[in-house]
Amino acid sequence: MKYLEYTPLDRINDFLSHVNLGERTIKGCLEAYSCKHTGTDKKLSLSLENEIFDYLGRSSDTDSSSPVEYLSCRSSRKTLIYLLLTLYHMYPDYDFSAVKAHQFFTEESWDSFKQIFDIYMFEASKEWLEANEGSPLLETLYKALDEVVKVAECEIYTYNPEADADPFLERGAIWSYHFFFYNRKLKRVVSFRFSCVSNLVGEGFFLDGSSFEDDGEIFDGMDM
Repeated sequence: MKYLEYTPLDRINDFLSHVNLGERTIKGCLEAYSCKHTGTDKKLSLSLENEIFDYLGRSSDTDSSSPVEYLSCRSSRKTLIYLLLTLYHMYPDYDFSAVKAHQFFTEESWDSFKQIFDIYMFEASKEWLEANEGSPLLETLYKALDEVVKVAECEIYTYNPEADADPFLERGAIWSYHFFFYNRKLKRVVSFRFSCVSNLVGEGFFLDGSSFEDDGEIFDGMDM
């Protein structure tokens, strides 16, 4: 996997690096990768595939919740490994299990992504319009993604692991999303993660590590 630099993505990353909304901050990051294997990738890819084969050899497809059918398909395994290699490049110190990670990937559509983006990035989008006269944030994002991976030809996945197995989760996180836009033909993948973090943690609140008891309180005053 090779990190790819694209100016349109850089512009959005600059904006989403720190959108301060008072008691909370929205952050986002886009990263593009080529799926061509490096020397390290080949070794890791083989290790992940062997893990999958070992799992298939021990498993039965009688369980409806079992990922056996999905993992038995060569193209599905290949896609999963590309997504995992992307995660490894982003978080090299974290050990991702191929079989376990499969449970956290869900295939999405552009419409389902747009719905999530419109709801959770509503305030960030307003800040974008104030700072950048012209196209709305989602429209700018679509054009940037289209330049890199051609959105209409992409498979879109969301990665939503359990909290204790999430290397992306920051202290004070209110919510977070992680999407992958994978173009099989171009052999490119774009990772887009965006989250909302409470600024109150940094000011000494919630230091006992407890979570918000009522999520509704978090969104009080938000235009949604």
